[in-house]
Amino acid sequence: MKILISPAKSLDFKKPLPISEFSTPLFAKEAFQINQLLKKETPKKLQNLMNISEKLAELNWERNQNFATEVAEKESRAAVYAFNGDVYSGLDAFSLNEEKIEQMQSQLRILSGLYGLLKPLDGIQPYRLEMGTSFQVGTYKNLYEFWKDKVTDQLNSEMEEGELVVNLASKEYFGAINTKTLNAPVISPEFKDFKNGKLKIISFFAKKARGMMARHLIDQTATSIDDIRSFTKGGYHFSKEETLNEMQPVFIR
Repeated sequence: MKILISPAKSLDFKKPLPISEFSTPLFAKEAFQINQLLKKETPKKLQNLMNISEKLAELNWERNQNFATEVAEKESRAAVYAFNGDVYSGLDAFSLNEEKIEQMQSQLRILSGLYGLLKPLDGIQPYRLEMGTSFQVGTYKNLYEFWKDKVTDQLNSEMEEGELVVNLASKEYFGAINTKTLNAPVISPEFKDFKNGKLKIISFFAKKARGMMARHLIDQTATSIDDIRSFTKGGYHFSKEETLNEMQPVFIR
């Protein structure tokens, strides 16, 4: 089973790490290629391109200028410990023991606008580049065009026959997968909460639930749909009644 999650906009390169080792991103050369193009953009252009504040644009301009050609210990941090958002709060990778860190490295994959596809312990440098950013790379008119075949082919090469892909990524990031050429069934869990007497997907809760589901699957060394359905973290449970498609199991609370 491979578990897909999105990255986070917020980064934390200061929190003490449970382990010091990190691996090299599979698409490090491509990340450098994209960075060389980003380096040419002014802070003002980055502000407009990414729809961010002037302060954030200045920060990311500096990050682009300081981006190193190789993964260096000083500037890099394992991706799963660098991203700092709701999904990663739910995942809580900092509390995994050594055995489960290895399991996470085997099962979990992080989609990225700059790095394409990351293993959790791949060393990354500080960056901001969302997959949906309208940024041309050579003859590719956007990041989806640039990454889709590369990321899908890589996933196919890592998977054995009969393995499942669990999509816990956002629509923006899962759009970087070519589902027509992906050689695996895709399970896309949904998480709903009661609000004003109705079940709804509430973004903040759903993001954290995706992280909790990823953690559940790692803890259980999951391989099957039944393993996915056994998820009960955070008060959620599988709802057979709300599930209209077995490939999109619904969890409610």
